[in-house]
Amino acid sequence: MTGRGPGKRPERGESAGAGPRLITSLTNDRIKAVRALEMRKERKETGLFVAEGASILVTARDAGFVPERLVLLAGSADSSIPRGLVAWALEAGSDVLEVSDAVLAKLSAKDNPQTMLGVFQQRWVSLPDVGSLASSSCWVVLEEVRDPGNLGTIARTVDAVGADGIILVGNCCDPYSRECVRATMGSIFTVPITRATRPAFLEWRARWPGTVIGTHLTATGDFRSVTPEEPILLIMGSEGPGLSDEMAEACSLLVKIPMAGSLDSLNLAIATALALYQLRSPHLRL
Repeated sequence: MTGRGPGKRPERGESAGAGPRLITSLTNDRIKAVRALEMRKERKETGLFVAEGASILVTARDAGFVPERLVLLAGSADSSIPRGLVAWALEAGSDVLEVSDAVLAKLSAKDNPQTMLGVFQQRWVSLPDVGSLASSSCWVVLEEVRDPGNLGTIARTVDAVGADGIILVGNCCDPYSRECVRATMGSIFTVPITRATRPAFLEWRARWPGTVIGTHLTATGDFRSVTPEEPILLIMGSEGPGLSDEMAEACSLLVKIPMAGSLDSLNLAIATALALYQLRSPHLRL
């Protein structure tokens, strides 16, 4: 990422000053740095990711995140929310860039592009301390989830039901990819996410004080009839293969979602949502 210390000379296509810099060049180093975050390798090396849209940026601000860089279409901060986001970023010392249509087109998603995006530091948490869990804790464990849309939707559901967070086990997709971040609708900033190898997770799970529930095609118990002892771990397998034998054996209870049609499985995000709403129902009120 390009530095922004005092005394840096404006690059071609930028304006100097205390406010946003104006950039119209596609070859500007700052623009190239944002574009590079499309690649997982770059996100891993820098620890950064991109979030698009004013509503998602408002969620980031309210969750205590500060952008490394804020990019907006020149002349688009003409209402209170965009103006407020620009003022917030400038006050926090972020690098704020106003860009042309051509530059923004290279940075935003092709489908439903936004006029504002932010570059943020990723936030990973450690596996929760089992000795200090709240009695009502509920964590979702995803084994080798591969679809970023599913992962993002699950994060949004975890947020909706007030569960504690997500544990990614094994080789999972990147929660900070553009597709996943967009699918979270801002919950990427509010839902704690951690990751572990399968052996490390199984060692940690052995100390879990409550119920460990998994969904499995061979299960005979109806997911609607269980009364689990809290705190709860809900373990969901990957799209297609489902839970590995090791993860299924780690569950204290295996359940199944009944179906009357010809299919024998549901989309992972939908199955996780059904299970979460069932498990969290004692804590949900209108």
